[in-house]
Amino acid sequence: MGKAIVCACEDVTLGEIRRAFAAGHRDVESIKRYTGLGTGPCQGKSCVAVLARELLRLGASEEEAAPFTTRPPVRMVELGVLAALDAGALGVDEGVPRATPTSTSTSTPTPTPTATPTSTATDPFHEPLPARADVVIVGGGIFGLSLAYELGRRGVRDVLVLERGYLNAGASGRNGGGVRAQWSTPAFIRLARRSMEICDRFAVEMGINVWFRRGGYLFLAPTKEQVARIERNAALHRREGLKTRVVGPAEALEIVPELDRSRFLAASWNPDDGVVFPWPFLWGYAERARALGAKVQTFTPVTGFEASGGRVTAVRTGRGRVACDTVVVAAGAWSKEVAALAGVRLPNRPTRHEILVTESLRPWLGPLVAVLGTGLYFSQSLRGEIVGGMGDPAEPEGVVMGSTLRFLARFARAAVAVAPVLAAVKVVRQWAGCYDVTPDNNPVLGPAGFPNFHQLSGFVGHGFMMAPAVAELYADWLAGRGKDELLSRFDIGRFGKGVLSKEDFIIG
Repeated sequence: MGKAIVCACEDVTLGEIRRAFAAGHRDVESIKRYTGLGTGPCQGKSCVAVLARELLRLGASEEEAAPFTTRPPVRMVELGVLAALDAGALGVDEGVPRATPTSTSTSTPTPTPTATPTSTATDPFHEPLPARADVVIVGGGIFGLSLAYELGRRGVRDVLVLERGYLNAGASGRNGGGVRAQWSTPAFIRLARRSMEICDRFAVEMGINVWFRRGGYLFLAPTKEQVARIERNAALHRREGLKTRVVGPAEALEIVPELDRSRFLAASWNPDDGVVFPWPFLWGYAERARALGAKVQTFTPVTGFEASGGRVTAVRTGRGRVACDTVVVAAGAWSKEVAALAGVRLPNRPTRHEILVTESLRPWLGPLVAVLGTGLYFSQSLRGEIVGGMGDPAEPEGVVMGSTLRFLARFARAAVAVAPVLAAVKVVRQWAGCYDVTPDNNPVLGPAGFPNFHQLSGFVGHGFMMAPAVAELYADWLAGRGKDELLSRFDIGRFGKGVLSKEDFIIG
C-alpha cells in the first residue's frame, strides 16, 4: 500500500508521505516542499485531496491538512504566448531595448499563516513552549536557522526559534537559489565567498543534498554605462582574488549560444558562482540545530514583547509567553512589523518579487543569466526546469505574495528577447516572495531600541546567499567571541547620520 502513487506528476508515493510526516513535515505545504507533491503540471488537482485525507489519518490537525493554494497558471503556457499579451492593458513595458552602440573595447494584502495546530504533549514537533530561553530567534528562515545552528556549535544551546508558518514559508523557500561572489563591495564579496565555501561542503557536513552547482553567473550589460560598471567591478574582483572577466558578445555566446547578441554589449562572467536548491538548506540547518539543543517551533506567531529596565525580557506568542535574555529578529520582510511590536522602527521596506518555473528541458543552460537594467534573471535547475524572476519598479511596498499576469508577461517579453529559444518553453507555475529592502540596499545588523534586541534583516534579495557567512559572525558575537567590524558597519545608527554607501549590484 505504501508504494501506491499519490502524485503521478512527481511520482510521490504514499510511503514517501508517511516518511515525511514521521520526519516532522506535518502540514500540506511542508509535505509539498519535502516530496515535490503537487508541483508538476496538474498543480495538485489530482493529489492534494488524497494527501489531506492521509494527513488527517496520521494525526495532523485540520489546520495542518488544509489544502495549499494552486499556483498559476491554470495550464502550461508558452513564454512566447505570454510575451505577446497586450502590453498596455497589463502595464507591461512597451519594449525591450537593444544594446546601444559603444566604442568601449572589452575583452562587458499580507497572507495569513495557517492557524496554529493543536499542541499535544506527545507530539515532539509541537511540544509546549519553554518558559524561558537564553536566546529567542524570531523567524525560521535561513538567517534564523543558520544562527541557531552556529550558536549551538559555540556552546549556546538554550536557543528557541519561532516561525509563524511552516519552514520555507517565507523568502528562504521562495527564491531562485543563486549564490554569487560578483558584488561591488569588498564586504559583500567576502561574505559571499565564505557562504559558497559552506555550500561546497554542506551536503557532507549536514547530511542533506542542496544540489549546489557551480555553473557561473553571466551578467549581460546592454548599455555603455553598464559596461563601465561591470569593468569597475571586475577590477575589484581581481583584487579580491575572483575569476571574474569582462567578455564580449562572441565569448558570451560561447558560454550560452542561445543568447541574442544584439541585446548586450558585453558581459561579466565568473565561473565559480552557482545555484542551490533552497529548501533542503533550511531542513539541514533546522535538523542540525535541533541536534545541538535548539528548539524550532513552527506555526508560532510572535504577538508582542515585554521590556523592563531598558531590556527586552520576554516574547509573547500565540502559544504562550517565553522569558529570555536575548532576542534576534530575523523575520525577513516581516522584520519591520515584528520590530514595531517592541516600539522599534526599522527603515526596511518589503516588496513583492515574483518567480516562475517552466517544464523540464534537456540540459542546455550552464550559468545563471542576468540582464543589468531590467532585473531579469534565469537559470536551469538540475531537474531541467528554467527558474527565473524579474523585478518590477511599479511594485508597491507591502508584504504581498499573490501572483500576477503582469509578471508573466513582463518576464516572458524580456526573457524571449534575450534568449529567443525560450519562446516555445511552457510555464508550469509561478509564485512570489518578498524582498526586504533598506534605503542603501545594505542590511541592518545589531541591536535596535534595546541592547539585547538584535536585528538581522534588510538583505534585499540576496539574504539567502549571505546568511551562512553572516550567521558565523553573528554567532561569534553573541557567544562572546568578539564582534566583527562588518557588524558595526551595518548597524541601524548609520541611517541617522545621513552617510550611506549604496550597494548597486542588486538584480531582480
